[in-house]
Amino acid sequence: MYKTIAEMKTVRSVITPSELLEHWQGHRTLTRRLIKAFPEEAFFTYSIGGMRPFVEMTMELIGIAGPGIQQIATGLSVPLNEHFEHGNKKSAILELWDHATVQIDYYGSQIGLERFHESIKTFGEYESKVYEAILYFIDNEIHHRGQGYVYLRSLGVEPPAFLER
Repeated sequence: MYKTIAEMKTVRSVITPSELLEHWQGHRTLTRRLIKAFPEEAFFTYSIGGMRPFVEMTMELIGIAGPGIQQIATGLSVPLNEHFEHGNKKSAILELWDHATVQIDYYGSQIGLERFHESIKTFGEYESKVYEAILYFIDNEIHHRGQGYVYLRSLGVEPPAFLER
């Protein structure tokens, strides 16, 4: 690890924190478009092979993203919450999604490169390095978005183009 700030400044990263945030936000934009593509009722009820309805996966992503990045930036941990009042309205879920997106931009921009190798226990439970936690947040979203693509295709709905982030 780095011994001094000067030594750290001489090391080049593969990707900067702001580039990582931009990458993540590209994924979030695509996932938001996927949510919008769902027929209203199917978003809350449809499942295949015992998987959860997409609303439940989406609430998990909302519960992880904003609060997780806020904890990384501030050090204040909160328990993981994956259940939000939405009144079976997709518009309410999209509002929650948009709020988490704002949190990611706000708190994500406060995390310096020097923090990425620090240890963290997200939500008071999951121990990892900061960069591993952020990559998990992104990977988990990609995983669930893939499930959403399967749902939409099985419903006869063309999902958003994968490359349009």
